[in-house]
Amino acid sequence: MTGWTALEHFLATDPRDVGCDEAIAMLHVYVDLIAAESDAAQRYPGIGVHLAACGPCSEDFDGLLAAVTG
Repeated sequence: MTGWTALEHFLATDPRDVGCDEAIAMLHVYVDLIAAESDAAQRYPGIGVHLAACGPCSEDFDGLLAAVTG
C-alpha cells in the first residue's frame, strides 16, 4: 500500500467506526442481540459500521454467531 493509498483509506474510514479493540470487546453482546433479533445496529451502530469494514472482525462475528445460533 502506498502512502497515498493508506491516507485515502484512512480518510474514507467512517467516523462512527469503533475500531477493532472496542468491537471485539463488545462482540459477544452484539452477537446476543443479533441472535435475539433485537435492535443491535441501533444500540451499537459503531460496531455494525466496523464489522462492515473489517474482514477479520467480521469473520469473528460470523463464527460467534454461528456458535450461538447453531
